[in-house]
Amino acid sequence: MYENILRHPGPTPIPKRVELAMNHNIMSHRSAEFVALYHETINKVKPIFGTKEDVLLLPSGGTAALEAAAVNTVAKGEDVVVITVGAFGDYFVSICERYGFNVHKLEKSWGEACTAQDLAHFLVGLPPIKAVFMTYNETSTGILNPVDELAKVVHEHTDALVIVDGVSCIGGVEAKMDDWGIDILVTGSQKSMMLPPGLSFVALNQRAWQVIEANQTEAYYLHLLSYREWAKQGMTPNTPTVTLIYGLREVCKLIEEEGGIAQSAARHTLMRDMTRAAMKALNIPLLAEDAYASPTITAIKAPQGIEISTLLAHLKQHYHIDFAGGLGSLQGHIFRFGHMGYCFPSDVLQAVSLIEAALQDLHYTFTPGAGVIAAQEVFLAAHK
Repeated sequence: MYENILRHPGPTPIPKRVELAMNHNIMSHRSAEFVALYHETINKVKPIFGTKEDVLLLPSGGTAALEAAAVNTVAKGEDVVVITVGAFGDYFVSICERYGFNVHKLEKSWGEACTAQDLAHFLVGLPPIKAVFMTYNETSTGILNPVDELAKVVHEHTDALVIVDGVSCIGGVEAKMDDWGIDILVTGSQKSMMLPPGLSFVALNQRAWQVIEANQTEAYYLHLLSYREWAKQGMTPNTPTVTLIYGLREVCKLIEEEGGIAQSAARHTLMRDMTRAAMKALNIPLLAEDAYASPTITAIKAPQGIEISTLLAHLKQHYHIDFAGGLGSLQGHIFRFGHMGYCFPSDVLQAVSLIEAALQDLHYTFTPGAGVIAAQEVFLAAHK
């Protein structure tokens, strides 16, 4: 049985070095050895978030971290703004509504980004807002919101916290949490962080902690004040994912060896540009505009005359490469090419060549090799 090449937007491939690190002998999460591992790893993680503040590790998927960010900062009946540009922005809406927050939803069409002007206009006339929730990288559409600009608008017009979902991009884009005025930044392990699912991250500044301390949350497992107190000791309040923390330390070393998060972000931007150039050369439409296109995932529309489901099934069955389909209203209309984490320009060239092979099999009219050549030209131009 052949192993499929995973080009999903998560989970993503895991480097062999990280796999080997996770094979380390298990140890007690209350031992001195674990405390040393915890402190070392957290110090290595902070530059990836662009912060000198607290970064907490939760033994959970990213959704739990999003929920923790919400339930620890906002009380029932308080007003919040949620910016949604796709399926994962809608996650924040659902979480906030479940806890009884008064949600003001700034909704953009799927495939569009939220601009600073959109947000400034939306905030006019609203009651006092406790928090503004936004998605940095919208996985369902391949949109990268300008969270630096959005955070500035929030601080200019309100006293609200800026809470950002960075699940599908942290590790693959630059994040300057402290400089941009982001109060809480969340991500998960299984995307650009090059780990299996099961570990999430919540980075918080002192402004966020002041709000959390004043908020009487009902959370128990997701009680962030408890995580903060245990973190001072180099531990977590509940049993952590010890093996993933071993792996996380190795991921941080890989990013350091590459040249830091700026270089990792540059690699992801290059892969985005290669992918988009290839699709344009093949006359296959893209969902997002160039200005707001994600460096970690590209949403690609159906080639003329070919069903998305047929193309994806053919690619997986005959060429052993696995892409993701669309979500929600985009199901059957797009497929999603994940180029994040443990992915390199050579992987993009491989994937494009296999897409071309499948297109020829399905009798799509194009110049063979056009996509590969376009992607290769972008790559070569970046290395001149």
